Amino acid sequence: MTTTRFAPSPTGRLHVGNIRTALHNWMLARQAGGTFILRIDDTDAERSREEYVDAIRADLAWLGLDWDREERQSARLERYEAAFAALQTAGRIYPCYETAQELDVKRKIQLSRGLPPIYDRAALALSDAERAVREAEGIAPHWRFRLDHAEPIVWEDGIRGTQKFDAAQLSDPVIRRADGSWLYMMPSAVDDIDMGVTQVLRGEDHVSNTAVQIQIFTALHAADFAADTGAAKNLPAFAHEALLVGREGKLSKRLGSLGCDAFRERGIEPEAIIALLARLGTSHPVEPIADRAALTSSFDLASFGRAPAKFDEEDLERLNAAIVHQLPFETVAARLPHGMDAAGWHAIRPNLAHVGEAGEWWRLVTGPIECPSFPDEDREFLAEAARLLTWSEDPWGTLTAGLKDATGRKGRALFLPLRQALTGMDHGPDMGDLVPLIGEVETRARLARAAS
Repeated sequence: MTTTRFAPSPTGRLHVGNIRTALHNWMLARQAGGTFILRIDDTDAERSREEYVDAIRADLAWLGLDWDREERQSARLERYEAAFAALQTAGRIYPCYETAQELDVKRKIQLSRGLPPIYDRAALALSDAERAVREAEGIAPHWRFRLDHAEPIVWEDGIRGTQKFDAAQLSDPVIRRADGSWLYMMPSAVDDIDMGVTQVLRGEDHVSNTAVQIQIFTALHAADFAADTGAAKNLPAFAHEALLVGREGKLSKRLGSLGCDAFRERGIEPEAIIALLARLGTSHPVEPIADRAALTSSFDLASFGRAPAKFDEEDLERLNAAIVHQLPFETVAARLPHGMDAAGWHAIRPNLAHVGEAGEWWRLVTGPIECPSFPDEDREFLAEAARLLTWSEDPWGTLTAGLKDATGRKGRALFLPLRQALTGMDHGPDMGDLVPLIGEVETRARLARAAS
């Protein structure tokens, strides 16, 4: 069974890039009838906040991205200890004693010599006695995973095609800090094994992480880690999508601040966000498709390109307006002004860019309105309209047809004074839909006031 996961760290709010990753993993799972896991990567106790966990859940729920299971890394520390012990026994992890400053100096020296700034494995050359001296001095080690330089790292990426890495050109990753806390690399691999994750879809900034994690997966399997737990024995399939960039075609700090709270404040519908992010960066056209099942059925990793995906807020606004024009009354009823029914919604919906604007347009029905001053000939015309008004299934059509016959007016000269008298505006909802909502008594009164 297809199993995907979205694994945010609760150190801040979700931004648009996170949302896109969550959506695509959700679509992969739902398309295959599989499982979508929300995994809270909260091993960084110092920076993780419970309010961000609540915000992540709330944002995903608002977007309609339901999850089948929730996991917390903070509840799985024993599993990471077991994996650490298995790798230690297998000789795949080793202690290191350099400070951050010492490592920074090493990197600068390597760069000045035209060498890749990778860890030189100096800690592997330490004798037991030298390690004992450092620990006697109170220097607690951090721990690195020892990459196998003889083992080529190759995988077929679902988006980028065949990927090859030379392990000797990668730094042995730090998997545990000196204070005993965990970094991303090993716990993530342990979780993917234990939770049976079959597909890992994430941003292309994780490509080198994947190369490292493939060796961690392999080492854990070789150490018979989780052999008795029924955990996954195969590596997940990996795919790395191009990152989002701003309208100017480059990475933007703005994208890091755009999240569900900002979208909600601007009146953006979740359906518009989904419609945009579902196809952004693919060969499929971005269209105002509110049917999530249709978007999911057409989702295909083969359609993703390698070029950065441009996120344009103006595109989102245009898409939002088109989505609003499709929303059924039942979906928005709780957000509409008091008294607005389905007929009212359908009348004003084509004029909205955001649902929150409904109140401004509903005022055309409930009043009061301010109409302009009319020249004498238009006042006579409006007085005639008040006299001719009769109520029927189509009062607007009946009125305009009668006025055309009686006055000879047509086109703008016929319709504009009537719209201005009844709404105070030169444009707006279809008058055939609006007049029945205004009602016979108020329609006649507005015409009479405009005529006087």
